[in-house]
Amino acid sequence: MTTSSASILLQYEIIADLSGKMLQHAQSCDWDGVIALGKLYHDAVEQLRTLAPLDQSDRDARKSLLTKILDDDARIRDLATPELARLGALLGNMRRHQAVLETYCAPARTER
Repeated sequence: MTTSSASILLQYEIIADLSGKMLQHAQSCDWDGVIALGKLYHDAVEQLRTLAPLDQSDRDARKSLLTKILDDDARIRDLATPELARLGALLGNMRRHQAVLETYCAPARTER
């Protein structure tokens, strides 16, 4: 394994660690924690773009890390889906409430 390959695999390990922590926060319904770690996750993924590609022999080592990252991502999405639906319903209720207030509580217009 070359030094370049080692640094790429280390970056994948960092990303896998972050995805695991994000999953833990999602399982605890700590969505602020998920979002905060999401920013670090994004930065770590962007760092991969600056690194040279892996050698063919090192791609197998990356495979298990990618599998973990993708599994964590799928589980986070499964946990987030009901929360996003609930949030959408709340926003819909707020919009309807605001429309009712604007309709019935608007100042009377005087006709000329």
